[in-house]
Amino acid sequence: MNSCFSKIKRIAILGSTGSIGRNALRVVRNYPDKFRVVALTTGSDIATLKGQLKEFRPDYACVSEPAAAKKLKSQLGKNSKIFQGEGGLLSLLRQEKIDQVLLAISGSAALRPLLAAIAAGRQIALANKEALVMAGALVMLEAQKKKAQIIPVDSEQSAIWQCLAGQKRSQLRKIYLTASGGPFLKTRGSALKNVSIAKVLNHPRWKMGRKISVDSANLMNKGLEVLEAIFLFGASVEKIKVLIHPQAIIHSMVEFIDGVVLAQLSATDMRIPIQYALTYPERLPELSPGVDFYKLKALNFQPPDFKKFPCLGLAYRAASELGTMPAVMNAANEVCVGAFLNKQLDFSLIPEVIEKVMDRHKSIAHPALNDILAADGWARKEAYAVIQN
Repeated sequence: MNSCFSKIKRIAILGSTGSIGRNALRVVRNYPDKFRVVALTTGSDIATLKGQLKEFRPDYACVSEPAAAKKLKSQLGKNSKIFQGEGGLLSLLRQEKIDQVLLAISGSAALRPLLAAIAAGRQIALANKEALVMAGALVMLEAQKKKAQIIPVDSEQSAIWQCLAGQKRSQLRKIYLTASGGPFLKTRGSALKNVSIAKVLNHPRWKMGRKISVDSANLMNKGLEVLEAIFLFGASVEKIKVLIHPQAIIHSMVEFIDGVVLAQLSATDMRIPIQYALTYPERLPELSPGVDFYKLKALNFQPPDFKKFPCLGLAYRAASELGTMPAVMNAANEVCVGAFLNKQLDFSLIPEVIEKVMDRHKSIAHPALNDILAADGWARKEAYAVIQN
């Protein structure tokens, strides 16, 4: 097999100012002879983007928020190549200089860019869950048609992907998605009422963005990963189990029909799966100390508490129904997380709002893109109405 580094890989990082994007740039910084950043994008964080543009000097940049884009253009000068808005981002993805797209945009806003990257036949390092949750069947079908390779970046999906390498999917018995349990693993369910934003965002193992931190605190993030795994690996929902693993050393496991279980272990450092997604099929020297088995006292596991964390059960419900239901669940969740972070909704009420929206939805079994987007829009309006009432 020819080395993927026979030439420098040209990378576009969508969402470069977020946690995943910044970690990806740390990887690039460590291997300047292997990668060249050709595009960087942000929603509105032009202060961070400006520093990244100065350091990495990409050919293209995009700012989604129009006022922020205008401000950055005024700071950089008229000759700067700054794309603007969703249309600008889609135009950027059609540029010929891009070998790989690292998609680290948060939330449902990643769906159209993902489809655009697939249409362009790019290799995609996917760090976004919501796009697959919303339209996983459609996305994977388009990727197959365009022969666009999707490499998962999330530590859990990367672990499963690595464990399944070279294995027959027909011989897969179970997928075990591990979860640290978040900041409230040992907290009584009744104590989650009126919990502070600071406590919700204080994840014990990972440093992440605000939205994913909220999702991790109530296990919705693990629910999104259940749906993600269904589409990435062609597994039925019955084959996907969630295991609470507080040490976060085993990032996920797969079990085969002969009883053999393969697990992927590594340090709790997002740069590891990011680097592997960028270098696949090769591996480069580690970025952080490996697992010290002599210091590991125990690896503990326990089943998730569905009563305390009902969001996980709602995700399994959406995974069982499929159609437009995952898009509705995801949209309602995004509205709830935003409302919580804006102090408009109590953390404990997030699953109640999501469930009410799901109960009111008439799902379409085999949706087209327009059906998915319509369901997304309907669910957002419905969630806002439930919160206000």
